[in-house]
Amino acid sequence: MKRIRQSWAWALVLVSLAFLLEPLAARAQMAPDAQNANEQDPPSRVARLNYMEGSVSFQPGGENDWVTAELNRPLVTGDNVWADENSRAELHIGSTALRLGPKTGVTLLEVSDRATQIRLVQGSLIVMVRHVDNQDFYEIDTPNVAFVVSQPGDYRMDVDADGGRTEVTVWRGRGEVTGGGNTYSMGANQYARFSSSGDDQLDYHAGDIPNQDGFDSWAQERDQNEDRSDAANYVSRDMTGYEDLDQYGDWSYVADYGMVWRPTALVPGWAPYHYGNWTWVAPWGWTWVENEPWGFAPFHYGRWAFSATGWVWVPGPSMVRPVYAPALVGWAGGGPGFHFSAGVGVAWFPLAPGEVFIPGYHVSRAYVNSVNVTNTAVNVTRVTNVYNAMVVNRGFSNVTYANRNVSGGVTVVSQDTFVNGRSVARNVMSVPSNELAAAPVSNALAVEPARSSVFGAGRPVANKPPATVTNRPVVALRTPAPRPRTIGSETIGSVSAGSAPAAQNSIGQGLVRQQSPGRPVPVTRPMQSRTQASFNAVGETEREGSQTRTQPRVWEEQGSPEPEPQTKQQSPTNRYVQSSGSRAQPVEQGARPSANPARPVPAASEPQPRPASPSPQRQQTPQQNSHPPAPKPESGIAPKKAH
Repeated sequence: MKRIRQSWAWALVLVSLAFLLEPLAARAQMAPDAQNANEQDPPSRVARLNYMEGSVSFQPGGENDWVTAELNRPLVTGDNVWADENSRAELHIGSTALRLGPKTGVTLLEVSDRATQIRLVQGSLIVMVRHVDNQDFYEIDTPNVAFVVSQPGDYRMDVDADGGRTEVTVWRGRGEVTGGGNTYSMGANQYARFSSSGDDQLDYHAGDIPNQDGFDSWAQERDQNEDRSDAANYVSRDMTGYEDLDQYGDWSYVADYGMVWRPTALVPGWAPYHYGNWTWVAPWGWTWVENEPWGFAPFHYGRWAFSATGWVWVPGPSMVRPVYAPALVGWAGGGPGFHFSAGVGVAWFPLAPGEVFIPGYHVSRAYVNSVNVTNTAVNVTRVTNVYNAMVVNRGFSNVTYANRNVSGGVTVVSQDTFVNGRSVARNVMSVPSNELAAAPVSNALAVEPARSSVFGAGRPVANKPPATVTNRPVVALRTPAPRPRTIGSETIGSVSAGSAPAAQNSIGQGLVRQQSPGRPVPVTRPMQSRTQASFNAVGETEREGSQTRTQPRVWEEQGSPEPEPQTKQQSPTNRYVQSSGSRAQPVEQGARPSANPARPVPAASEPQPRPASPSPQRQQTPQQNSHPPAPKPESGIAPKKAH
């Protein structure tokens, strides 16, 4: 009897182990699939072109043609932007601002959840990094150096027309410059010039930060406007496009929704997703581009609601990093063989607060949760129920949509207008309300893109960078990301996602010279003086004089106290700081620069060496020193407005 009880006991143990091991085995088998699904998810953020002056052109990744740049166009890995002579442009990636000066060309080598890698082939680039987490990576690659940002701060990089000289200015923050087999650490209030000297050798000169020019003043003014943003009280600064909301609308409380934003100065009959055009942006597919200058955040985050006073935008939870969506809409009609009485058309309407967005592009199940809970007040159970109804059971009729019944809430255009990126407002199809009510609703759109879909509203342009500039390789530490391709079975023209040419898979082929972190080299770092010699920056006019800045910049709390201010030192005479065996000539205090567009490098004192750290630790406290002040520039170039 005792043996029988022991046998039963062992049997129970074995059965228990089987129940315990079976889920583990199942999870082990599912893990690769789940991992692959997550790897196929699109990035949670993109870049946005939000400001232009003069002539700015754009080249989608993988294309040879340049077109006129389009405000509010989402920019992704592989895209190129060129600001021509007497022109400027501003891009945002969440809370990070990228500002391009005249005759400046950049490539987005990577824009992903945690990495931002920029290829600067020529011109002037000012980068304001407001927040850096331990997992974040910011790298700017030029023809002879790679600069990695370590802390929040203000940075400027200038590359001459030949690509042989890179100037790095750090007003606030910290970073490391790698080139020629060496790594140089740069801190706040430091300037250095790196010149190629043949055989991959690099010479550098360190000196005082030159006096502020018009490009610096413009960037500083833009930053100050963002610092004062009221919208940052209601949405995350990592919501790309938040910075334009204050100028074009106001905030108020609406019952059931909380704080909402209401655009002002709208035309009669205005409705969301009505004044703009559709374009094809991989890997998401069909993407909305709004005309209004403020038209980014309200069309890629949150939800739209129709209240007693008209349309209001409900931003949803104030998440640290909300997930970007190409367009938060539902599709009506647009399926194979579907016709309105007015012809073959595509119809859509904005999703209302609490309504679940089911992406029509290929994503993991976890992505469906994250893109919804970061953009509207909805719980995971609601998301699961709608997902099962629409995707698993294909029961679209079981889901109701509030804005589908609002007058003017549904917009219809011909398929030709839709595919070719034409203005929606100018080509609206008139469809009876009973037909709209009867049109089947779907989360995906069965409309194939054409090559013109990739360019959207952009038109061919003559102002583009020279071939010697576009083909110029840069130094990089990080391996550039693969260029996004169409996900699933969608095609562009006759090239399918699975059969895209290998040359399109990597952006860095022929354009990047990969390097490893170099040997740490001590950098001579002069103390910054209040009065600085004037200079003539790349692509800008000569500026002189300085003032004491009276209003410090407001920064996000990073968890550490503000550092003690440094004592300013003034040297009786200025002189170059000579490094790496290069020759330098003395310069008198306050002397005008020569006609050479390179900045002079005056030194205010003889500082202590500052070695580069081979393994820098990320720090989250920005330096509190301000830009060198200067008078506001006078520009005869009017900013380009959306229309």
